[in-house]
Amino acid sequence: MDICDLAPGYIRDIAPYQPGKPIPELARELGLEESSIIKLASNENPLGVSPRAKDAIGGVLADLARYPDGNGFELKRALARRYGLDESCIVLGNGSNDVLELAARVFLCSGREAIYSQHAFAVYPLVVQASGARGVEVPAREFGHDLDAMRRAVTSRTRLVFIANPNNPTGTFVGAAALEQFISGLPRDILVVLDEAYNEYLEKAARADSIGWLGRFPNLIVTRTFSKVYGLAGLRVGYAFAAAGVADLMNRVRQPFNVNSVALAAATAALEDDEFVRQSFELNRAGMRQVTAGLKRLEIEFIPSFGNFVSFKVGDGATVFRKLLEMGVIVRPIASYGMPAHLRVTIGLESENARFLAALEQALR
Repeated sequence: MDICDLAPGYIRDIAPYQPGKPIPELARELGLEESSIIKLASNENPLGVSPRAKDAIGGVLADLARYPDGNGFELKRALARRYGLDESCIVLGNGSNDVLELAARVFLCSGREAIYSQHAFAVYPLVVQASGARGVEVPAREFGHDLDAMRRAVTSRTRLVFIANPNNPTGTFVGAAALEQFISGLPRDILVVLDEAYNEYLEKAARADSIGWLGRFPNLIVTRTFSKVYGLAGLRVGYAFAAAGVADLMNRVRQPFNVNSVALAAATAALEDDEFVRQSFELNRAGMRQVTAGLKRLEIEFIPSFGNFVSFKVGDGATVFRKLLEMGVIVRPIASYGMPAHLRVTIGLESENARFLAALEQALR
């Protein structure tokens, strides 16, 4: 017997998450200079790290021999102050992926179900399957969430519903009114996990008052991250807001010290760097106009996006992806999301966007 056969079948059947290709890996693979490669694959902030976060990182380096604050007191206090919540309603994670998994671990097990949309974030089916529960994928409508169909998919076994807003990798968005109506129409014994990783890239008028809803919907969990607009992807720090009882359960299964001391300090400082967030937002808006105008010029179909990325249709995604790699441009293939004809590109600096568009034009010849 292979020792691996002792693992539950639902674990052995998991298809591992495939991250964007790192620059050093492509350099080794194709013999390219790292400095000649641009990476527009993982929705990272092209401006880098918040200056306030950089300063905070320097201030904690001398204490790296000490364990971090396992309760994340300073970061929780900063989040509570900014969003008007009690600290007991906050869960910190090693990236928002971590808090998504915590929700699944608390509320899912064999015999239960979780609902998510087709073309939604790949982590949802992963955390559901790892819990032994059954994932229910609901067909998308125009590459986005079909809330009516998701509501019809609810059964007596449903315990979680995942909604990414904006959605990754399609960039689609559900308006606040429709989202609120969906949550209010669900039974109160079904948790809604509202993944708002890209919330800061929305116009303020478009953002739902999701945190304000927590008082009305004790079955709502809102997850966010410091990996995107705050530029801390390498430090892995995310968080969730939930009713105090729900947050308590998630914290019970959370690993001790799951957020390191450097990440805690950087995130606390970054949260106050409104100027960096403003610059990142404005750069993304300008870059989105540049990239979508270029795609229109090339007569390439794309999905209108509310995030910091665009998914576009090229026919043979694998071939075009490879050609772009050979030119030192890394984008993201999304065949694993059921979209083999599409690629996803992150909005970068103006020069990076221009290089991507020139390389894409060449790759399509």
